[in-house]
Amino acid sequence: MIGWKKLNLNKTITNLCACCWQYISPFHLSAINFTIVPFDVLRHRTRERRQSQANVRCILIVMSRKKAQNEETDKLTRIAIVNADRCKPKRCRQECKKSCPVVRMGKLCIEVTPNDKIATISEELCIGCGICVKKCPFDAITIINVPSNLEKHTTHRYSKNSFKLHRLPIPRPGEVLGLVGQNGIGKSTALKILAGKQKPNLGRYADPPDWQEILSHFRGSELQNYFTKILEDDLKALIKPQYVDQIPKAVKGTVGQLLDKKDERKNQPEICAMLDLSHIRDREIGALSGGELQRFACAMVCIQNGDIFMFDEPSSYLDVKQRLNAARTIRSLIDPDKFIIVVEHDLSVLDYLSDFICCLYGVPGAYGVVTMPFSVREGINIFLDGFVPTENMRFRTESLVFKVAESATEEEIKRMNHYEYPEMSKKMGDFSLRVMQGEFSDSEILVLLGENGTGKTTFIRMLAGNLEPDEGASQLPQLHISYKPQKISPKSQGMVRNLLHDKIRDAYTHPQFITDVMKPMKIEEIMDQEVQNLSGGELQRVALVLCLGKPAEVYLIDEPSAYLDSEQRLVAAKVIKRFILHAKRTGFVVEHDFIMATYLADRVIVFEGTPSSNATAHAPQSLLNGMNKFLELLGITFRRDPNNFRPRINKHASVKDIDQKRAGQYFFLED
Repeated sequence: MIGWKKLNLNKTITNLCACCWQYISPFHLSAINFTIVPFDVLRHRTRERRQSQANVRCILIVMSRKKAQNEETDKLTRIAIVNADRCKPKRCRQECKKSCPVVRMGKLCIEVTPNDKIATISEELCIGCGICVKKCPFDAITIINVPSNLEKHTTHRYSKNSFKLHRLPIPRPGEVLGLVGQNGIGKSTALKILAGKQKPNLGRYADPPDWQEILSHFRGSELQNYFTKILEDDLKALIKPQYVDQIPKAVKGTVGQLLDKKDERKNQPEICAMLDLSHIRDREIGALSGGELQRFACAMVCIQNGDIFMFDEPSSYLDVKQRLNAARTIRSLIDPDKFIIVVEHDLSVLDYLSDFICCLYGVPGAYGVVTMPFSVREGINIFLDGFVPTENMRFRTESLVFKVAESATEEEIKRMNHYEYPEMSKKMGDFSLRVMQGEFSDSEILVLLGENGTGKTTFIRMLAGNLEPDEGASQLPQLHISYKPQKISPKSQGMVRNLLHDKIRDAYTHPQFITDVMKPMKIEEIMDQEVQNLSGGELQRVALVLCLGKPAEVYLIDEPSAYLDSEQRLVAAKVIKRFILHAKRTGFVVEHDFIMATYLADRVIVFEGTPSSNATAHAPQSLLNGMNKFLELLGITFRRDPNNFRPRINKHASVKDIDQKRAGQYFFLED
């Protein structure tokens, strides 16, 4: 047994046989490599047990401390996150500090001084027991174990016990890089660093490195040359911000005036035509809708001279047609010397837009890891599968699959109740809507498809009884209706818990509703937050739960994907579909995210016409016929991915695109 030595049990730790080895201190175990060996291999001789060797079965053998080759990968390091908004040391008894076993042993693992606003946790001393996480009355602490080989790839950390980003996306000139990941996983941080607006500190927030050290950290990768060019001011970065609704607070003037100021590339007429901005040039910025602001923000980036073009969520507020126009506009910027980076949650648009993809995984608000670049199909499939094969890393317990079989089984469900709505019409100012007669039944979801401004929300409001139609009002079925509006403005002053208790008391405490709706939507995490302080995505989740929790026969849901990230959208779609089936109710859903719309729809209602002028809502059609009609209006074709059946847009004028258009099969529903 070369390289092994027997532990002197009397001097170091006594009684280390099988029956009592639990008395070993964790600090001794961290200092030694050990193994338990059967007694017949090596005789156990201690003074205490010399007379009763027959009862001794094992012995602890200690090996001299030598680092194993794979120890760097197997060992886990800890990230301790303290939520600054939730941690209130002056309003609690500092249970985290009192219960910490390391603090009890006399080491300052958790510190709370009278002047501190939040507790601080030493990640070096923390043993990851998780007691502080359970004891904290405000749920302010998160302890996460991550593989230690990520430690040397730390790119940025804001401060102690805060968010940590590992690695960076690698942009390539002449290609579009797509980034996909949850909210709060570091996409916007990565964009800031790649734009040169945030200096990466490699995790050393107290002692930030200089640029020479940062460049040597990225030595041998494409990022070394990239950052060198940024330092030499060779690269100018332009960013389309994520929150376009904040633009009117920052700039004043008309659309035309602001575009004329920045028209450096002299391509303003072409960009305005592609983004459909020509008719709003004389409008004030403050008077623009969300979709118009989004298109204006994209145009502002596209008409300027730059080397790096970054678009943070360019499809929010846009309908399907506008999303594809925005994607084509962004792709028109491709040049052998230009870098283009896009963050997008609509996976079908990201698929259409990108040349290659980097996925981001981790724990939102705690840490994020950027994968190496993948091809578009492979990258999106990896994100949906929740497993990165190149790193052998599973970041989600279940994969997200769009099984065609689900639609087939739903058609076999016995639909007991059938309802009809009459032919209706409504005129509002210059806009007129005509609704064709239709019918719907239980356990069915009807998705409303059409451009912005074609009357989808007007139709939903007429069904809900919030808007009186000019014709056909008397024949509308009298049903109990639950309605989630498009724009959510929180009026409640209390906490989320109080709001749910007041509005949906019965459903809120029902075990089935908790399992099917509240847990997947992760409402428990935000129960004790003030409604007024919720983010857009959190408000959307609460609004969906309130809508589904209200007893009704018809559920009208307007744009459930707004503000949600890719993963939350798919979870929300599953929750809505399962709830409608189990409750045997009917759902009308307005949705622009094509993947979510095709997953939800049993049948579709197509809205056709001129936006803001006149439109017609056709009678409900089957998924295949309705999608074919809608896509024919848009002039695009879809195919399904063979692995997970998600819809994929065919590239314009590709072989498949031409073949499907010739055959009249714009939407391929493969059996």
